[in-house]
Amino acid sequence: MDFLHTIFGNDINAGLLIILNLIVIESLLSVDNAAVLATMVMDLPKDQRKKALKYGIIGAYVFRGICLFLAAWLVKIWWLKPLGGFYLLYLAFDYFKSKNADKEEEEVDKNKSWIYRTTVGAMGTFWATVALVEVMDLAFSIDNVFAAVAFTDNIYLIYIGVFIGILAMRFVAQAFVNLMEKFSFLETIAFIVIGVLGLKLSASLITHFYAESSVAKVLDSEATDLFISIFTVAIFVIPVITSLLFNFPRKSVSAAETPVSHLAEDVLDKS
Repeated sequence: MDFLHTIFGNDINAGLLIILNLIVIESLLSVDNAAVLATMVMDLPKDQRKKALKYGIIGAYVFRGICLFLAAWLVKIWWLKPLGGFYLLYLAFDYFKSKNADKEEEEVDKNKSWIYRTTVGAMGTFWATVALVEVMDLAFSIDNVFAAVAFTDNIYLIYIGVFIGILAMRFVAQAFVNLMEKFSFLETIAFIVIGVLGLKLSASLITHFYAESSVAKVLDSEATDLFISIFTVAIFVIPVITSLLFNFPRKSVSAAETPVSHLAEDVLDKS
């Protein structure tokens, strides 16, 4: 029992709830990562796409593994928390901005990337694409740590969260893709959760500079952590239940409306 308390903290049930949250969030990040990999290689010749995706998936595993070993060090750098929070907020904002643009981009404009522009001349289109993919892998791997830190400061649970992220890239994410295809609204809900986690991490600026304030104490309290954990589970579970019972939100949509899940499935099938 002492071992369980060491891993999950004083409240084992709360620790298990955090892990459940981490499975959902890490699966989403893995699905999103896979979708980005797919869009980045779209402009390559067909015979080069599979090879580029292979390098991209290997890079995703390697960077997540590195983050697993660096997690304990990363969480001690206080400014990485708000920085990660702002990045998660950017991911959520960019998703809803794209969703409201009423247009579907099938390819990523790699020419907007400084890394791609500076490497394509010397390395060629294929290796410049691979380089850009690896940079995105690194960014998503750091997100892996940030998402875990958003739920808990327990280093053991953070390790578990990062490890789940490694497994999710190949195994759990595939199930999540299938779930997103059946309940397409889960993609939007997932980015709402990413936004909430971004706010929580960004709020660490308050807890760092105004640690004695009442707001900081509320933000740092176990009650707030428990509320966020329950919220992130409920916002996924309740709509699924109402969709099954009343078809609200609408359960399934056409394939054209779920580009992320289909792109991700193509990548995960190749891993």
